[in-house]
Amino acid sequence: MSQVEATPSPGERPVGLKSAVPHGGRMVSRLVDSEKDRRSLARRASRLPSVKLTTRQLCDLEMIAVGAFSPLEGFMGEADYESVLTRMRLANGLAWSLPVTLAVESETASRLAAGDEVCLLGEDDLPVAVLELSEQYRYDKAREARLAYGTEDPAHPGVAGLYAQGDVLLAGLVLAICLPYKKALGGICLLPPETRSVFAQREWRRIVAFQTRNPIHRAHEYLQKCALEIADGLLIHPLVGETKGDDIPSEVRLCCYQALLESYFPRDRVVLSLWPAAMRYAGPREAVLHALVRKNYGCTHFIVGRDHAGAGNYYGAYDAHCIFGQFDPDELGITPLFFDHAFFCRACGAMATTKTCPHDKEQHATLSGTKVREMLARGKAPPAEFTRPEVAQVLLEAAAGRKF
Repeated sequence: MSQVEATPSPGERPVGLKSAVPHGGRMVSRLVDSEKDRRSLARRASRLPSVKLTTRQLCDLEMIAVGAFSPLEGFMGEADYESVLTRMRLANGLAWSLPVTLAVESETASRLAAGDEVCLLGEDDLPVAVLELSEQYRYDKAREARLAYGTEDPAHPGVAGLYAQGDVLLAGLVLAICLPYKKALGGICLLPPETRSVFAQREWRRIVAFQTRNPIHRAHEYLQKCALEIADGLLIHPLVGETKGDDIPSEVRLCCYQALLESYFPRDRVVLSLWPAAMRYAGPREAVLHALVRKNYGCTHFIVGRDHAGAGNYYGAYDAHCIFGQFDPDELGITPLFFDHAFFCRACGAMATTKTCPHDKEQHATLSGTKVREMLARGKAPPAEFTRPEVAQVLLEAAAGRKF
């Protein structure tokens, strides 16, 4: 699985081939099955001591419940937490690059003890899950920031969120009563068993995933189409959980994706599904996590571009490529596809990267996010070399309506 092979012709493609094996060997499901059992658990949960979850914690809970974070069945205990920070592996040796923890204030933790059941509350103060508390432990926030994010700078968005959370971590299995994000996003949000089913129905055996938290511009489109040349299908899997306040709203991004797919992609070779996860902006480590998660959704390949999951200038442009060298390909079980920075070259008259284009930067049509926002605020569409006209129109209308 560590090598990219040519796509077989339709006549050679085996029927019913399974997608990638879930990370750890089995798909986790921590969601109560029946409506009757969900109502019963909700009633019992309402009588338990409770913890209200933050937006990021709600995202993590849902990822655990649906199996996207397989093999995790709950929030990490101290042994896994320490091993992930220092070795990028769970205590049992399985590759895992970032902690998934439930932080609470000390006062809240003092009212709880190992063996307790704890009601986890959503944004509307209604029960969303029950935690079987196995342990609680204190941790060093600055140390986690240094090891997980590579910086202790509070200006880093992920580090800022870490410093703002409670001082005690609760660990234990979770049992989810509902999926708030899945409910809100409806059929556009496919669970891991659902994407796997779609891939099987289409008889895809090589599935490449693309992660994004921004509207897809021409450079992104180019990477996806390059990957499609060696794959049977593409999963466009935009993150729509918690992001930075200045990121484009998810509803605007969805309209951009739909406009692009309508005119520029073969619909029988692409699946669009929203991914309600929280963005950590942890750069290289988050790139590995994003790859492992897409393996759980059934993908065999994952696109890693320039400054994947980065923020500001905290990471080198291709640090997210290099980190994969710290893992044996077999232990990841998904093949990363590394791409250089892509751009439209006026001299070439086409999309290219530094690997394929010999011309000076003056010939490269590139725009920063800040520059694009300035153009949109003036009612001016970004050039066609940067984004498709249909996508530009969506962004112009959103900017005019002050949606960002």
